[in-house]
Formats: sequence, C-alpha cells, structure tokens
Amino acid sequence: MEAHNVKQPVNQGDQKKSVLKFLIPSLIGVLLFMVPIKYMGNITIPIAIFSGWLQTVLEGKIPAIMVGIITFTMIATTVAKFTKISIVENSPFLTSLLKVTPIWYLARILGFIFVVMTYFKIGPEFVYSGSTGGLLLNDLLPVLFAVFLFAGMFIPLLLNFGLLELFGALLTRIMRPIFSLPGRSSIDCIASWLGDGTIGVLLTSKQYEEGYYNQREAAVIGTTFSAVSITFSLVVISQVGLGKMFAQFYATVLLAGIVAAIITPRIPPLSKKSNLYIGNDPKEIDETIPKGHSALSWGIKKAVDRADENDSVKDIAMQGVHNVLDMWIGVAPVVMAMGTLALILAEYTPIFAWLGQPFIPYLNLLGVPEAVAASQTLVVGFADMFLPSVLAADMITNEMTKFIIAAVSVTQLIYMSEVGGLLLGSKIPVKLHDLVIIFLERTIITLPIIVLMANLFF
Repeated sequence: MEAHNVKQPVNQGDQKKSVLKFLIPSLIGVLLFMVPIKYMGNITIPIAIFSGWLQTVLEGKIPAIMVGIITFTMIATTVAKFTKISIVENSPFLTSLLKVTPIWYLARILGFIFVVMTYFKIGPEFVYSGSTGGLLLNDLLPVLFAVFLFAGMFIPLLLNFGLLELFGALLTRIMRPIFSLPGRSSIDCIASWLGDGTIGVLLTSKQYEEGYYNQREAAVIGTTFSAVSITFSLVVISQVGLGKMFAQFYATVLLAGIVAAIITPRIPPLSKKSNLYIGNDPKEIDETIPKGHSALSWGIKKAVDRADENDSVKDIAMQGVHNVLDMWIGVAPVVMAMGTLALILAEYTPIFAWLGQPFIPYLNLLGVPEAVAASQTLVVGFADMFLPSVLAADMITNEMTKFIIAAVSVTQLIYMSEVGGLLLGSKIPVKLHDLVIIFLERTIITLPIIVLMANLFF
C-alpha cells in the first residue's frame, strides 16, 4: 500500500528522447540557415550553396520553368475563381492559394503577360529588355525558384522543433523594449542577415499565418528585419569600387539599420497597424519567465514541449511542400508583375529623378558631394536594390558619395523587384502605399547616420 504513495520518477528515456527531438532538427536548421561558412572564396550559408548548385544544374532552364509556374498559376486561379472544383473547395490550402482577391488576380494576370512577353521577346522592348523583365526572369526569378525550394522545405526545422521558443525566452528582454517585438523574431533577422531577405519574409509570413505574430508585429518584422545578406552587401559595395572598405561599410549598415528598426515601428504607418491576429486566433504565448526558472531553463522547457508536438514526419514534409508551393504560386507572379512595372518606370521614365528632387536640399544640408546626381539614385532603390549602386558607379565620381549611396541602398530594404514584391504577395498585412512610406522613412532616417559614418572614413 505504501508504494502507491511514492511519486513515480520521470522516465529518463522519454525525457532524453524529447530533448533529442528538439536538438537534432533545430541544430540542422541552424546549420542550414544561420551558420556562415566559406565556400569558393565567399562567406555564405548552406541553403544558399544548395540554391546555387540547383541553379548551376538547371542553368538556362529555370526561366522556362518559371514561365510554366506563372502560367499555371494564372490558369488555375482563373478556373478556381469562376468555377467550383471539389479538389479546391475541399482543401483549405488550395482555397487560400487560388481563390484570391481581385487585385491579386490582376497581379497574377499581369505577371503572366509580362513573363510570356519577356521569355518570347514579343511586344514592346521596354517590357522584356535586360534591365526590366529580362532582369527579373533571367536573374532574380531563378534565384527565388531555388531559394524557395530549399528554404520552403527546410524552414519547418526552424519553426516546428522549439528553436523559436528557446530564442523567444532568451531574447524577449532585448527585443520587447528595444523593438517592441517578441524574442522569437530575432530568428527572422538572423536568417535574413546571414542568408537572404527573402528567407526572412518567408519565415515571418509563416509565423503570422500560424498566429505567432499579430498584424503589427508581422508588418514590422517583414519591413524592418528582412535585411540584405552579408553576401549581397559585399556585391553592392564592390559595384561602386569600394570593396576594400567592406568592414567600414557593413558596420555603417548595421548601425543605420538598428536605428531605423528602433524608430520606424514607433511611427505611422507601422505604429498604426492592428494588434489583431490572423483569423483572431492567436497562439497563447506567455513571455513571462516563471519563478524557479532562468531564461535558458525556461526556454529549453518550452522548446522541448514544442518539439514533442511533432510526431509525424509526413506532416512536416507536407508542410514543407506547402511552403514551396505557397511561394512559387503566391509570390513569383507578383514579383514579376510589380518588379517589371517598377523597373520600367526606373529605366524609361524620369519619374524617379523627379521624385529625388526633394532630397537635393537634404543632401546639401548634410554636406554630401554631388548632391544632384546622388538624389537621382536615392528613390530608384524602390524599384530594385542594385540600381542605386549601378547608377552611382556610372554617374558619381566622389568616393564618399558612392559609399553613402551604396549604404543607403542596402538599408532601404523595400525593393519592389524582390522584398517589396514578396511582402505584397505574402499574407503579411502591408499595402503598396505602406511600402512607399516606409521606404521614404527609412531613407530619411538612415541617411544622416550614414553620412556621419562616411565622414569618419573619408
């Protein structure tokens, strides 16, 4: 009888199994997305290496594949919109993917028109030239195709096995007071910083759809922490002929980016975003650390509990497939549509030069040499991140101004040919006018910091 009052010991085998269920997938995810390695003379991450390998294997074929994907998307969306097919009606995933609002349906039609014109080189040249539709179809979309494939399949390793719960407990005391964000959002930033801004958008969108971020948090993270990778930052500074100053350049970018991340969430339009969750169904996330626990011990407990929820390898694999299809079908047509339009405006109209005019007095006030030429490069970054550095290399002779333009282009973050198009195509609650305002705010906020740092180096 006495034995019935003895507390049963915790099964050590089950406890060890739970810890391993957290550790092994999470460590693989960290290795794939967050551990920088040197590969062929460059610092990169394994996901980027896999992406590059696939692009090499399918060299010259991916544009045709993307034409097929975007064409299929337009046809499937049209069929789902105007008919009732049981396979779509009975699948919440397919319904959300294909039964889109009229504006996104229009974007998919426009993306289809542009991609066909570009691939077959039909219609006006300004649509398919190498600096507009050709740039997107032949340079950007192959990268997105490969990144979406590997990132989409492997992102569940970061999301589903407790890593976010661990970082949430460890970093909430930093992220909440400084950025007004949950600690788990630090993963989005690190993945973008070491990998690519598109990975950060994918992570954020998935977390928002699953109820871990409210509308304001998702909008802030998507527009503030989808940073340009270290690798591409090196490409930008090298484009203006200042690759030798990469250390100074990236230190400047980090400082300006942190200041912008502190300020922009506290002013409209981001500060006006709702605290509601998607479907009004938030995940219950208690960020307080109970007595008797340190941040680390509580984080590990939450991580192990989260990992224990995953019992089906098939479910995890299907989630990866859904991620890939969501990005290929939901995002690629929008990137093609919005990116082509933005690049046409940048290349064939003076609109960005006109929009840059108000920046001339600001640049003169900050003492930036060649202010008139510099003003034309500031706003064109909204179309594509690489355009400012291309124009600066061609139009500007002063090295300090080239440094400033390159740094500003990296900290602006909102580029319609990539991150901007991805944000609009995702579930993250931002509209085009939000992106325009945030882009201008980030330009105005980061410019004086970058100019100050440039004056220290030149």
